[in-house]
Amino acid sequence: MVEIEELRTGPLLCGLTEEQLVRVACHASCLRLDEGQLLFSQGDPAERFYLVLKGQVRLFRLSPEGAEKVIEIVTLGQTFAEALMFLNAPRYPVCAAALCPTELIGIDARDFASMLRDSVDSCFVLLGNLSRRLHAMIGEIDNLALHTATSRVARYLLMKLPAGRRTLDLGMRKGVLASRLSVKPETFSRVEKKLIELGAIEVQGSQVTILDQTALEEIARLGHSQELTLMPCASAARPIREQ
Repeated sequence: MVEIEELRTGPLLCGLTEEQLVRVACHASCLRLDEGQLLFSQGDPAERFYLVLKGQVRLFRLSPEGAEKVIEIVTLGQTFAEALMFLNAPRYPVCAAALCPTELIGIDARDFASMLRDSVDSCFVLLGNLSRRLHAMIGEIDNLALHTATSRVARYLLMKLPAGRRTLDLGMRKGVLASRLSVKPETFSRVEKKLIELGAIEVQGSQVTILDQTALEEIARLGHSQELTLMPCASAARPIREQ
């Protein structure tokens, strides 16, 4: 049985009235996924959208050759696949699988869309949520088009660094993160080594410590037309340039 308080954890759902939340809960279901377990595949009928209560879900597309591209990592309190409810006979455009043991709520998309027809305020809440996601995707396109692989990794580390902290946990396998940043795993490893040699970061397993935030911020601003010419720390033999 889905608890109303669990539904309130999602920004998309917390603005609903008590009556609406009861209705959503009556048509929703709880799911638990093991690490690596598939939730749905690309092309499956999109009958539900989902709220993450615990864990992480990776959304990814598969090429005809079987190559995987991670589109998004969905975490606690986030919803995904909700925009599909407005399409006729929608199908998921991506695959979804758990990155770790994960708990979700599956929400009946057709009933939710029917409920929205009776509430203009709820429609605007949903539109605001989708608008923020659109702006984030535009920002990601700019990031891919305008910045080097090294810059993209640096920007990601700075974005994920908790306020007032120097250390962050990547929270996923480096191969998954590499795909999310549109770089090859071997390129990600070279970038990580480069940032270590420059004295900008220190890495222990999935833990990354920012040693020189100013240098990392400068690297994050590098565009594709620029080379990385920052002076490395004393342990490095010479400046390292972007490949």
